[in-house]
Amino acid sequence: MRTPDGDLRAVLFDVFGTLVDWRTSITHSLATFGTDRGIVAAWDHIADDWRGEYQPAMEAVRSGRRPWTILDVLHRESLERVLDRHGIEGLGEDDLHELTLAWHHLDPWPDVVPGLTRLATRYTVGSLSNGNTLLLTDLARHAGLPFDAILGAETASTYKPRPDAYLRNVAALGLHPGQVMLVAAHNGDLAAAREQGLRTAFVARLTEHGPSQTTDLEPADAWDIVADDIDAVATALGCREETTRSSGPGVE
Repeated sequence: MRTPDGDLRAVLFDVFGTLVDWRTSITHSLATFGTDRGIVAAWDHIADDWRGEYQPAMEAVRSGRRPWTILDVLHRESLERVLDRHGIEGLGEDDLHELTLAWHHLDPWPDVVPGLTRLATRYTVGSLSNGNTLLLTDLARHAGLPFDAILGAETASTYKPRPDAYLRNVAALGLHPGQVMLVAAHNGDLAAAREQGLRTAFVARLTEHGPSQTTDLEPADAWDIVADDIDAVATALGCREETTRSSGPGVE
């Protein structure tokens, strides 16, 4: 592990999977919706299939096959395809809108709010996500994430791992890449960030994709920090231990 020097100014985070447990949250929202409307389905499989549309939908934008489109719109389009594949029909506009907004209300992993709270005593803390601004703002409020900055694909006008997704957001903070660390549970994200000069921290989320997950179970390279959770990242970066029990809204 390379020890970050005193020039580090900001610690930014991938959000989906790294900070929030999207699979459990989305499955719960879908299942609640289904129960309320008497729809029986394998909601965990639908959640997985919906997430499976994530990269292909963004790639259509990254490649230039379609114009810039925010993640909320991509999520809505993907939802309609997934529901059709699973034979769920007859949902109205309000239903589809409600389900799409489930991505705005994802619950954090237990270590996240205490770890971010510690980091925020010493560094600028924020997102570096593929989410759009409204999505990330709603999500941060729901999960109690103590962000100083909401940065994502919309502020960069492109999706990770395109270089500008990192560089434009770093520039938005008035910093250079070496002054910023990306924390992520995905080796590919970290590799792309490091190529642009950012520092890197890997935190494994062994059940992001469920109990049979096979990807990102361990660091694939010598990242600057490898940690078990966000609290351990804060410790590695010299943040005060006494703030570890601080918590955001709704988090014990």
